[in-house]
Amino acid sequence: MSLKKSALLIFIVLLIDQISKIYVKTHFVIEEDVEVFNWFKILFIENPGMAWGTKISDFVSFISDNTAKVILTIFRIIAVFFIGYWLKDSIKRNASKILIIGVSLIFAGALGNIIDSVFYGVLFGDSSGAIAEFLPKEGGYSKLLQGKVVDMLYFPLWKGYLPEWLPIWGGKYFTFFDPVFNIADVAISTGVGMLLVFNKKAFRDNYYK
Repeated sequence: MSLKKSALLIFIVLLIDQISKIYVKTHFVIEEDVEVFNWFKILFIENPGMAWGTKISDFVSFISDNTAKVILTIFRIIAVFFIGYWLKDSIKRNASKILIIGVSLIFAGALGNIIDSVFYGVLFGDSSGAIAEFLPKEGGYSKLLQGKVVDMLYFPLWKGYLPEWLPIWGGKYFTFFDPVFNIADVAISTGVGMLLVFNKKAFRDNYYK
């Protein structure tokens, strides 16, 4: 797979990701939702930290949320540089198409969420109780490197009380699938899934020669 095709794939993922995020950010307030199907909703939330909304400060109490957010964003930027190098090296070595597509999707997804973390805090107003304004006169809701990742894809495939005979969770109300995510997350998950499922084809022997 050529560098141009990889770049095109990354561009398409980033375009869809950012268009969907900007639309939701400028048309929804926090936790507003629109039902597409009974098992799929557009639900606007903002993720201030890591996966599933986890924060570094949840584990390290002496670090403030803002400091933790900057650390996380810088870590993401460093990580995406390594992923980019991996992708460039894979193309140079004429690695398998599956590997290049998988890494391209991971790179695009990681970059898409980094854009939110780096720039959204200064580009948009607060979404709590009102639709956010783009480039508000009073300034954005946060500072550079302290933006929140926009999530909106919600698939509550099943909701109900679990059977009493189940250990630990028996009798509790449960939603499957509960996490809210975005296009960038889909790209990362798809890329990782491809590398895991098609491991032998992705990392063929001649890749390391």
